[in-house]
Amino acid sequence: MRLPRPVVRSVSTYSATIPAVIPRLSPRPRLSVCIPPSARLPKYHGKNFHQTIVRLQIPNQASQPASADAAGPAYTPPKSGVLSLIPASWVPYAELMRIDKPTGTYYLFFPCLFSTLMAAPMLTPAASLGSVFSYSLLFFTGALIMRGAGCTINDLWDRNLDPHVQRTRLRPVARGAIKPINALVFTGAQLLAGLAVLVQFPLPCILYGTLSLPLVATYPLAKRITYYPQFVLGLTFSWGAIMGFPTLGLDLLTNSAALTAAACLYASNVAWTVLYDMIYAHMDIKDDAKAGIKSIALKHDADTKKVLSGLALVQVALLTAAGVSSGAGPAFFLGSCGGTLVTLGVMIKRVNLKSVKDCWWWFVNGCWITGGTISAGLGADFLIRRAQEPEPAEANTPSSDT
Repeated sequence: MRLPRPVVRSVSTYSATIPAVIPRLSPRPRLSVCIPPSARLPKYHGKNFHQTIVRLQIPNQASQPASADAAGPAYTPPKSGVLSLIPASWVPYAELMRIDKPTGTYYLFFPCLFSTLMAAPMLTPAASLGSVFSYSLLFFTGALIMRGAGCTINDLWDRNLDPHVQRTRLRPVARGAIKPINALVFTGAQLLAGLAVLVQFPLPCILYGTLSLPLVATYPLAKRITYYPQFVLGLTFSWGAIMGFPTLGLDLLTNSAALTAAACLYASNVAWTVLYDMIYAHMDIKDDAKAGIKSIALKHDADTKKVLSGLALVQVALLTAAGVSSGAGPAFFLGSCGGTLVTLGVMIKRVNLKSVKDCWWWFVNGCWITGGTISAGLGADFLIRRAQEPEPAEANTPSSDT
């Protein structure tokens, strides 16, 4: 049957006006003309053309899994690694905590270790090896839990942004594996677990730790309002650089040397965080630009290595100032400060910012290369200064005649 001209013209009009819209709605749209059975086409006139319905037959977008995005492959459950060893129903929550990507936990833990090792020899006598080890273990447990809580909060804030970024589109909340309300409840559970760890520390440390919570909750918002969210991340991730001092009994409000050392160490770690996260941000720079997500990598894309070099110099200078304030010895200045200058210099020179794979490699391994170097220098300084302490005088005991 030959369609009347009004129908043909309508179909042509729709075909000309919707080609830019169709790809956004479905990968396989179909255009069809639906004509009610009561319509008498041979006698059809343009004035009552409303009886003919032209519609797009588009598969329900809500029924499509989030993983079926055209930007990349669909989600597949893990078949290896730690996530493959746990029940399938736990996997989305473990992914939410980034259990399979522990580098962030290490970055959060290192400042805690730095401050503990720097504070230990400032005591008289120096802190015991047992106390340094036990508190470091508590710090690592807290870093694991609080990093997971921070990632969960981040994914809740970014649940409408993550689907537009290749690297984040398969995160549990973004792909619909976890409902936002369930993620919110999970956040509360993690914060309670973090509190259980925090109360194991001395009271001053608990007070300092509580002050960091607003930073944990608000960091994800920074990327929406400023090109420098990495500085907010630095303020958050570097908080542990303060915590070691009150943990071992050094009062920052009355001990000026400890306060200066803690402040310089904290600022040094902020610079380090901005540095490594700027490299990390280059992995998403194209998607961030499309999605309207701001970062220092976007702002200074053409001069990234110059900015990285400046941050490295600031980090080493502040680390040196922290050592001077704490009374550190040659092992710290040569090992931690000199080693940091070398390791960061090599990383900045060799990293290929245009390669996602290379940025990821340096982000992961740079954590251990630089963080391990600083820790080694601090640890050596602690052991040397502890060994050089004078032996406590033996108590005089009266002699007895036999």
